[in-house]
Amino acid sequence: MLKLRLGRATREAYGEALLELAENNPNIYVVDADIGKSCKTVPFSEKYPNQQINVGIAEQNAADVAAGLATCGIIPFVTTYAIFGSMRMLEQIRQEACYPYLNVKVACSHGGLTPANDGASHQAIEDLGIYRTIPNMTVIAPGDFDSTKALVKAAAEYYGPVYLRFTRDAIPSFYDENSKFEIGKANMIQDGKDITIITTGDVLSQGVEACNELEKEGISVRLLDMHTIKPLDEEAVKKAIKDTKGIITVEDHNKYNGLGSAVAEVVAENDGECHFKRIAIQDHFGESAPYESLLAKNGITAENIVKTAKRML
Repeated sequence: MLKLRLGRATREAYGEALLELAENNPNIYVVDADIGKSCKTVPFSEKYPNQQINVGIAEQNAADVAAGLATCGIIPFVTTYAIFGSMRMLEQIRQEACYPYLNVKVACSHGGLTPANDGASHQAIEDLGIYRTIPNMTVIAPGDFDSTKALVKAAAEYYGPVYLRFTRDAIPSFYDENSKFEIGKANMIQDGKDITIITTGDVLSQGVEACNELEKEGISVRLLDMHTIKPLDEEAVKKAIKDTKGIITVEDHNKYNGLGSAVAEVVAENDGECHFKRIAIQDHFGESAPYESLLAKNGITAENIVKTAKRML
């Protein structure tokens, strides 16, 4: 039985990881867009004021400043909300960071439906797909608090542009501080032979709950945490095609161009030799409502994963 426990928002893990990174690396900088309180970078700015630049509500300028810093050997973390980090400053990140392949990290809180009651204007449901299409960009969506800390640190060591997506609200925790992560390599949480469930980001807990329920009913489940959407761990997907009877992807993102699309491309290129289903936001904007209600409206629940797996079998 896989165990979940009470967790914290992954944006809080980001703030803690920055402080730990800067203890040993004076080249870690934060470029804020005037929402450090929400994105948990205030403690960093207080402890390392000479390594923090607040450009104000000017995300495009933040991207350009970060690119300039990167040319001087700095490792800048541009910090803002996902809706702004993936859209408002997209041109600047594409042209000034990805095209010249600079070491810029775009670290964004409030990804997916987690802004909840703030409504559609704050809910970035397209961000992973947007950045997945940009050459040279690496796209990461951690699944809980401890995996976020580990992957932020991994991103700091990884040369090149990286997009990191965090949650506003607390989410259940699965990993611990000793868990290991490798960018571009899926974590197999549990092996199985009937169904493969692949999750990314904050819906990892739904995958864990579904896995436990299916195992109770005698269904063997392989559960993969695909924390890196680009580069996708294609070998893990190919192995799932070969070893299990079907694949279900689960994500807090529009069903187009996110995890489901990335996995579907691998399935199609391998002659579609398995059953495949996507559980995701159903190509409509979000609403103002509690987070759990928004997930349920889109079928992003453990219950729907279980039903989908049973139908597939």
